[in-house]
Amino acid sequence: MSEQNVSTHWADIYADKIIREKGEKECYTCASGITPSGTVHIGNFREIISVDLVVKALRAKGKKVRFIYSWDDYDVFRKVPKNMPKPELLETYLRKPITLVPDTSGRADNYARANELDVEKILPTVGVEPEYIYQAERYRNSYYAQGMRTALEKREDIRALLNEFRTEPLEENWWPISVFSSFTDKDTTTILDWDGEWGVTYRDDENGKVETLDLRTTSYAKLPWRIDWPMRWVQEQVDFEPAGKDHHSEGGSFDTSEKIVKVLGGEAPVSFQYDFISIKGRGGKISSSSGEVVSLYDVLEVFTPEITRYMFAGTRPNTEFAISFDLDVLKIYEDYDNCERIYFGLLPVNEKRFAKEKRIYELSQVGEIPTEACYQIPFRHLCNLLQLHEGDITHAIASLGEMTESQKKRLENRCICAWNWITNFAPEEFKYRLSTDADEKIELSEVEAKAITDLKALVEVMESIEDKEYTTRLYDAAKLNGLDTKEFFQLVYRIMIGKDQGPKLGPFIKTCGKEKVLSILKRY
Repeated sequence: MSEQNVSTHWADIYADKIIREKGEKECYTCASGITPSGTVHIGNFREIISVDLVVKALRAKGKKVRFIYSWDDYDVFRKVPKNMPKPELLETYLRKPITLVPDTSGRADNYARANELDVEKILPTVGVEPEYIYQAERYRNSYYAQGMRTALEKREDIRALLNEFRTEPLEENWWPISVFSSFTDKDTTTILDWDGEWGVTYRDDENGKVETLDLRTTSYAKLPWRIDWPMRWVQEQVDFEPAGKDHHSEGGSFDTSEKIVKVLGGEAPVSFQYDFISIKGRGGKISSSSGEVVSLYDVLEVFTPEITRYMFAGTRPNTEFAISFDLDVLKIYEDYDNCERIYFGLLPVNEKRFAKEKRIYELSQVGEIPTEACYQIPFRHLCNLLQLHEGDITHAIASLGEMTESQKKRLENRCICAWNWITNFAPEEFKYRLSTDADEKIELSEVEAKAITDLKALVEVMESIEDKEYTTRLYDAAKLNGLDTKEFFQLVYRIMIGKDQGPKLGPFIKTCGKEKVLSILKRY
């Protein structure tokens, strides 16, 4: 590949870095994961999509890649989210593994599985299909028995490393594993001893009972996060895994894991820090534990899968950005459309810009890259069209020109998102409906009535005259009758949609079409 053809997209840069630092391998492992302790929000999705983009970049280089996604569902249930039914029942499961907590919403076998299924069902929609690993299942089947024993053997080395990042050193009776009580299923236990092989003795702090477990057969032992993470890097031979600001902060879990993994006989994966996502144009903040979240489902209500991917593919991971539900939605669609036009050569740009937008467009697609651009209609114009047809997508599309089946399918998907946005998020001043005979008639002065008569004459012939003549005559309807143009336009808006302002009047009247406009103006 020549120097000028080397991609500068961040996903390709990290793919090259993985190959360079990990060497040529038969298969590269890229990892991601989360605790399903609540709704998986769009901030969590940033890690998933970041890994997916790097996976696609590696595959584009001809590499075989394993993309694993770990559900940390053997973590402790620490807090009852606000959005769950039967909170009193859920409180009785605090301090137990989240896989033992019932799903009071009735969607799945347990609380963790309900949150997992929500994600697993939607990810293919945006072209993300990892291999799922369930940590509760692995720990309960003693899959990590050797990993836990190694941690116990290296107890003092691990303690020393962790103490480097602590203000208060760990206590002498600290152990690198934790245990759920076999009597209560809770983590309210204290490790008492390890026999140097597979036996771990603990005390249940609630009832004082003492028990010895065999790591090779028990389903109650696990590693704490800062040791569990590097142990899995070794176990799965992970080559790449990003992490959020909290894990990548100085002294955070990535710093400690990077050192502990060497003690456990492995090496840290290539990584980067991804930044937070803010939400604009709708209430609530991103917070899994509170239940006030914006999920991938919410985002896909307003943005098509390709545009959802585009927002992440077109932004460097270490850059904070907002997913907007306000008027910025128009700009996001416009930016994507420009990217697509550049890809298909419909918008000429310099070579550097073309290379950049081409790669972003490729990474934004779900499945095969289209062989043609979408039907070219600005999103704002599409929203106006849908409102004219009161959300009837079939009629709205039928009013447009010729298009291929592929373009029609993509436009239908976009219409669904556009109508969802208009209905649920668009500001009131953006919304309108055409007046009907049932609406109150506006009283007109003699001059205003004459101007509207001239407008009706223009509408009668607007489909057969040039744009320049159409625009001139539209303004003349006001000017030749001694009306201020702004006042005349406000009058037309009040007659047409019952508001003082609306979409740009000239194109709006043409979009409405002769029949619709005259059916309203005939009352005057």
